[in-house]
Amino acid sequence: MTQGRPKGMKGFTCIWAGQVVSLIGSAMTSFGISVWAWQITGSATALSSVAFFSFAPTIVMTPVAGALVDRWNRKWAMGVSDVAAGLGTIAMLVLYLTSRLQVWHLCTIGALSGTFQAFQWPAYQSAISTMVPREQYGRASGMMSMAQSGAGIIAPVIASAIVVNWGLVPVFLFDVFSFCVAVALLLIVEVPNPTASEVGSQARGSLWKETVFGWRFIFARRPLFLLQLSFFLCNLISSLCLTVWTPMLLARTNDNAEALGLVNTVSAVGGVVGGAIMAAWGGPRHKIYGVLWGMVSVSVLGLMLMGVGRSLPLWTISGFLGAFIIPFLNGCNDAIWQAKVPHDVQGKVFGTRMLIAQVSVPVAMLAAGPLADHVFEPAMMPRARLAGIFGALVGTGPGAGMGLMYVLFGSLALTVSIGSFMMRDIREVETLIPDYVQTAEPAEAAQECTAVEARTSD
Repeated sequence: MTQGRPKGMKGFTCIWAGQVVSLIGSAMTSFGISVWAWQITGSATALSSVAFFSFAPTIVMTPVAGALVDRWNRKWAMGVSDVAAGLGTIAMLVLYLTSRLQVWHLCTIGALSGTFQAFQWPAYQSAISTMVPREQYGRASGMMSMAQSGAGIIAPVIASAIVVNWGLVPVFLFDVFSFCVAVALLLIVEVPNPTASEVGSQARGSLWKETVFGWRFIFARRPLFLLQLSFFLCNLISSLCLTVWTPMLLARTNDNAEALGLVNTVSAVGGVVGGAIMAAWGGPRHKIYGVLWGMVSVSVLGLMLMGVGRSLPLWTISGFLGAFIIPFLNGCNDAIWQAKVPHDVQGKVFGTRMLIAQVSVPVAMLAAGPLADHVFEPAMMPRARLAGIFGALVGTGPGAGMGLMYVLFGSLALTVSIGSFMMRDIREVETLIPDYVQTAEPAEAAQECTAVEARTSD
């Protein structure tokens, strides 16, 4: 029945191509509604609220979604997620056409779409492990980074021009079309079922047991847990900055959507270039160094430099460099986890992994807007209390307070990154945790699992 369907790296490339189109549509919609919400509210809190309600359900649901992904056909799990996102865009289109679209609608639709989006990441990550050989994990992750960043190259420029001249309708229509393309390409691909392992047999049971298995697996392996904890802290800190990316640039450019689009586009070019190099190279031999040096570099070049910048050239340089590094950081981290976790429990483990790393992000999204509107922005107005201290560094006036957030929180992220580098368990995770060997006999796999747990619990 599946004879002739693309599989292996060819099949993964088909899925990747569909995601490129889909992500362009999603990026255009995200850019368009961000500008629309800012124009009607002028509030960073409104934008951070939309971001929170869109993202929080994804994070909360990922452990349950991961358990279900391991039970279900992973291709269909990805397809359902794409369809649900398309229906959310259709709902926004109808509300906009009837002049009823409000910020709370964006929050509600974002929450519903985000719930289904929880299935996307663990399904895609675990599908990579079964579709491509181990030595291609870094390259596949680089391709996914290219897809994510590539969506931002033309999407902001096109979306800004469309929104100014024709409103949001064409943006929504292209987004719906893009989801159709992604689902169509997904349907023609063969995604193999994972090979059963002894660890997978031990994980089977009730939905609750399978949901909490990811926690047990990660906690039993101290180096993996500490690695993920460092992502938790860095994501918390960086999200306090990235949530106010759009309002900061709009405030500092007098609501210039074209300038915002240019910075977003140049940043995306950086991500594509980095992703292309990662896809061709596969990353360093010791992937953990790609992770740790990536954290240090993003803190300095992607956050602190962005906050110091007061001109379009410096913002674009910082955006390019920060986005250039991200594919190496995430790609190396993904390759580590895909090599260490048995394929038939990757949905459970990756769902929990995402929760640990990014549960702080919705909190940051809720906090960032009020911090910007009520603390940092007023404090950096001319003659305000912090303007005399930091004014020479980030300037004063609209957007300066959010720039100061980038500098201060970027410095904190740098501290966490250096601390992670100094921890032996994190620095040597690739040797402390052995790779999962798919061809191992069940008894051997069980012995290997027991040995790892004993070693990492010392």
